[in-house]
Amino acid sequence: MFAAAIALALLGIVIGLELLTRVGVTPNTSIIGAILAMGVARAPIAGFGAFRSVARQNLLQTVISSATFGGANAVFLPIGVAWLVGGRSLVQPMLIGSALGMLIGAVTLYWLFDSPIYPAAGSWPAGVATAECLIAGDEGGRRARLLSIGAGAGGIGQALGVPMDVVGICWIGNAVALAMFAIGLLVRAYAHPLWGIEIDRLYIPHGIMIGAGLVALWQIAGAIGVRPGRSRAETLAGFPSRIAAALALHIGAASMMAALAGLHAMMPAAPLVVFVLFAAAAALVSELIVGISAMHAGWFPAFATALIFLVIGTIARFPAVPLALLVGFAASGGPAFADLGFDLKTGWIVRGRGIDPVAERDGRRQQLIAAVLGFLVAVAFVSLVADRYIAANQLPPADRVYAATIAAGASRSVLVRLIVWAVPGALLQAAGGHARQMGVLFATGLLIYNPAAGWTALAALSARTIAERRFGERAQAPMYVLAGGFLSGSAIVSFGAATMKAR
Repeated sequence: MFAAAIALALLGIVIGLELLTRVGVTPNTSIIGAILAMGVARAPIAGFGAFRSVARQNLLQTVISSATFGGANAVFLPIGVAWLVGGRSLVQPMLIGSALGMLIGAVTLYWLFDSPIYPAAGSWPAGVATAECLIAGDEGGRRARLLSIGAGAGGIGQALGVPMDVVGICWIGNAVALAMFAIGLLVRAYAHPLWGIEIDRLYIPHGIMIGAGLVALWQIAGAIGVRPGRSRAETLAGFPSRIAAALALHIGAASMMAALAGLHAMMPAAPLVVFVLFAAAAALVSELIVGISAMHAGWFPAFATALIFLVIGTIARFPAVPLALLVGFAASGGPAFADLGFDLKTGWIVRGRGIDPVAERDGRRQQLIAAVLGFLVAVAFVSLVADRYIAANQLPPADRVYAATIAAGASRSVLVRLIVWAVPGALLQAAGGHARQMGVLFATGLLIYNPAAGWTALAALSARTIAERRFGERAQAPMYVLAGGFLSGSAIVSFGAATMKAR
């Protein structure tokens, strides 16, 4: 089991690095890991039969997905921006800072998963898809046939240019939240052709996300209410302390990163303390917002959220080197937070949806260990190969955006735009409430250019509405399985297409 986990972690980090640097995307390898684990379990080799356990397959897919997102998005991407801004002297501090941010992000999600804010029963679409894949492989029968049909349709549609992963997400996630996400995608795509407005250059998406994010944080605090059969004190037990502990860990990691980078020689004591506190808060808030988007829509805008804090940092007049460390640190925790949320959702489903609390706690703890193993393998691998990628100038495209933003700085007019557009973002988020996350999801759509995804989302949501009105609750189970197939098939085809582009 351990050897298989290490091998999958290495496979995941190689896939993640190659695709992130050559294509600019990192695929979700959870489903790839699930399929590999199921294939290994059925191989006629002595000892491989042990992998027939769905619980073990869940652990293996947790390892590979953690290594893929952790090593590429959470560690190497921050290293790239540090190199572009500060040269080789910043690489080691950023490696350590991003590795700590990644691990803290995963632990924070582990503490908060199945809380009133991030419930296990939440959507977490990629987690549902992986679980459906594992269960269908284990049980066979009608579920397996439906999943196969969905996977075939998802793969064919994706190959023809239809984003079938969006269809799957829209059949699983919150319909109102996803409708706002779709509207945001379409506004971003057509604002310039129709109205001549380049909303990204006007910082409209950034301002809306800031306003929505601030209200979302307020809603997070307000959503910690009384659960049935429990007092408020019982519901709150441990939650504030977990947030406080997460913030303390982020402060410690940011302090270590700043010390290793020698910021004490560049900045007076007071600004240095402000920087450390701001970097810690930015990382934690990024994780919370990215987690909300991932849970509701299956998309986590880690790059865009970190960019928002970078813009705020430039307005605060932090120097270039601290800004590079800030954006790298802020970007490191979100991918780990969201990815582990998907994996724990998968585990929660295959373990019986929390029917046995003891088994659920034990399984969740084992998944955290598996994720940490994947992260550590990824960090070790990145530390060995980072110089080769840097020497070949193979850096993630996002790094050049961050570096260009740092070089350009920010004017007072940018601050005014952020404040102006934060108002409608805050109002929209408040109107939708915590359950719908309308403001955050609308802003997420605005930050992404993908018109096909917007139209596909609206079509999928319309089909879902028609099916639910005609068949009621009977439609839900087969739609979930088909949605898992759409996501699985599209993930495999996208992975293959991205791999071909990377050659």
